[in-house]
Amino acid sequence: MKQLSLSFLLTMFVCMVGIKAYAYDIAVENADGVTFYYDYIKDGTELMVVGQKNCSGDLVIPKEVTYMNRTRKVTAISNLAFNNCHDLISVVIPDGLTTIYLDAFHNCRRLTSVTIPSSVTEIGNAAFSYCSDVLSVKITDIAAWCKIKFEGSAFGGNWHLYLKDEEVKDLVIPNSVTSIADYAFAFCKGLTSLTIPNSVTSIGESAFKGCTGLTSLTIPNSVTSIGEHAFDDVDYFKVVSHITNPFPIYDVFSLNTLNNATLYVPIGTIDKYKATKGWKNFLFIEEGTGEGGTTTLQKCEKPTISYQNGKLAFNCETDGAVCYSTITDTDIRSYSDNEIQLNVTYNISVYATKLGYENSEVATATLCWIDVEPQTEGISNEIAQIRSKAVMIQGIDGVLNVSGIDNGLKITVYSVSGQMVGVARAISNQTSIVTNLRKGEIGIVKVGDKSLKVVMQ
Repeated sequence: MKQLSLSFLLTMFVCMVGIKAYAYDIAVENADGVTFYYDYIKDGTELMVVGQKNCSGDLVIPKEVTYMNRTRKVTAISNLAFNNCHDLISVVIPDGLTTIYLDAFHNCRRLTSVTIPSSVTEIGNAAFSYCSDVLSVKITDIAAWCKIKFEGSAFGGNWHLYLKDEEVKDLVIPNSVTSIADYAFAFCKGLTSLTIPNSVTSIGESAFKGCTGLTSLTIPNSVTSIGEHAFDDVDYFKVVSHITNPFPIYDVFSLNTLNNATLYVPIGTIDKYKATKGWKNFLFIEEGTGEGGTTTLQKCEKPTISYQNGKLAFNCETDGAVCYSTITDTDIRSYSDNEIQLNVTYNISVYATKLGYENSEVATATLCWIDVEPQTEGISNEIAQIRSKAVMIQGIDGVLNVSGIDNGLKITVYSVSGQMVGVARAISNQTSIVTNLRKGEIGIVKVGDKSLKVVMQ
């Protein structure tokens, strides 16, 4: 039998005793006598951890390292850096570290606690997979967590999220978050409830995949995209969508959810959902919230009315809302008298509407024309040429607003019983008159020699 070479025997010995070998640029012992191994990155200006000598117990990764009189920040943990370190119990990652590469703590079977700062922006695939079934992930900022780039499932099987050392079971995502990254909370089985704010517009691939503690879900109207498998491997019994214009989704929910859960949608949108890919796969779709009432709809803002250069303009601050108006002219009717008193007055009412929103309150106004020079002498060719100007009057919350009038012109307001309830003179072609008239009451507004009826809003 041939003799084995010495190098081969040494290699076998290393493998048998389980010593972890590293290739590294420098080895530095910290103040506690623990040796870490590092590689230079970013042209030698920063360091990446590639391993640790004992690879056991409670591990605190240094924030910065001084070597040969030069101090560098530790900003990354390399792939496989602590792979198979079965005796690791806890890990504290320092603030300032940004990247944890794939399989960095893979198969650390006794690892029960890891603290991840808000500076981390990327966690590689399976970085903490096959760790203890009771792995506690402690973070300082949920908003920062939502933005981390996850390359696949960073945490395998089962993990629990902690914020300020308290387990997050009822996850409330802050309204500073506009998007939830891929795999952000995948397999976080400690979650039992989820609140997604109206600020969120996109939910990433597998974002809540495998969060089996969740039983119901509410999706706000602000969401415009949902990645594949975002809510897969979860058996929801109730899904409430406030999305008024459903978009196609692909493999977002588990088959059990599609076959057994009830999807609740905004009033008037059920036909859209039944015709949209992904959503139409729900066997049970109803309008409302499933709580004995209808979906709470956001109300359109009350529109404003303005008049300029012969045109009425309506404006609603609710984006995409359409204004519907009614305009009546008290002068357009048939007469049988030899003398007719013309008022040249329009009563205007307008409301705003948008699909998925509650209609706005009705805004009203009165538009009239007052004569600048009322005399009619000198009319020729049977055509009256009387100079006039438009005046807009609106009554809101007991206040009459009058615009388009000459400076100094006196405006007087009376109740229907003839009692004067307000008087003012125009400044800068407008005035506001505070009255004691309540909503729905009629005010008689005297502008110059013309009197008009205005209904208070």
